[in-house]
Amino acid sequence: MTILDFLTAPVIMTSLGLLFGVILAVAYHYLKVDEDPRIAETEGLLPGTNCGACGEPGCLPFAIKLVAGDVKPSGCTVASEDDIDNLSEFLGVDAGEQEKIVARLKCAGGKGQAFQIAEYQGFEGCRAAAVISGGGKGCSWGCLGLGDCEVACTFDVIHMNDNGLPVVDADNCTACSDCVDICPKDLFELRPMAQQLYVQCNIPLEGESVTALCSAGCDACGKCVADAPAGLIEMVNELPVVDYASGLFTTDNSTKKAIERCPTNAIQWLEVNQFAEQSDEKERYSQLNR
Repeated sequence: MTILDFLTAPVIMTSLGLLFGVILAVAYHYLKVDEDPRIAETEGLLPGTNCGACGEPGCLPFAIKLVAGDVKPSGCTVASEDDIDNLSEFLGVDAGEQEKIVARLKCAGGKGQAFQIAEYQGFEGCRAAAVISGGGKGCSWGCLGLGDCEVACTFDVIHMNDNGLPVVDADNCTACSDCVDICPKDLFELRPMAQQLYVQCNIPLEGESVTALCSAGCDACGKCVADAPAGLIEMVNELPVVDYASGLFTTDNSTKKAIERCPTNAIQWLEVNQFAEQSDEKERYSQLNR
């Protein structure tokens, strides 16, 4: 083997490298897509939390859609009214209507309502407790009360109350879905704040089989269905389901009557926060059953 043979391979490889480099440079020059400079400025006007509440994986993808006109500034549920106005003015677009979405919990069975069948001792957290026979509550569908949602909440708007239930600060909730993702019982859901008639129970049973587990559980008596405007509520899997798409929901007394005869306080009329103080709950429950 001669010296020429040793030099041939490196020369060929170098030549190929240079050829491909030239091809890439030419392709980049002619095929590159210039990024709209407004995207970076738009991203800078967003909160920068990258929480995903808007439905996008972060603020940059949302900014790209904003500039493209695919979404409205109001789609950012974390942004303040001033932030939305600034975005609207900068992009020269309509801000859009912002419907307040909040996290709701499908359970009102705290320490004072749900019966305990065991005391859990182990790794702190709902997910760990749920692995051990579903937790220590007799109701295997209810909130375990160990606060995974409180820890997971990016915006610190969930706090456990004395009754062992998470309370959502609805005014400041951004619908980021942290609580939805972390709850092992799938008890949290994101709902429009205006949907005030809400069933806080997740037990697919009826009658005494429910109240034996939790005094705040829905026993499927159907009184709410009978008292609400016809067609607004129907029973599905032993639980009342409010059909907001029906257009029958109103905020007047005719709709509020749906909660008046509930024997367990399972269906509630929510104002701002999900749960009243524990004393208020007990007072209302006693009044309903007098």
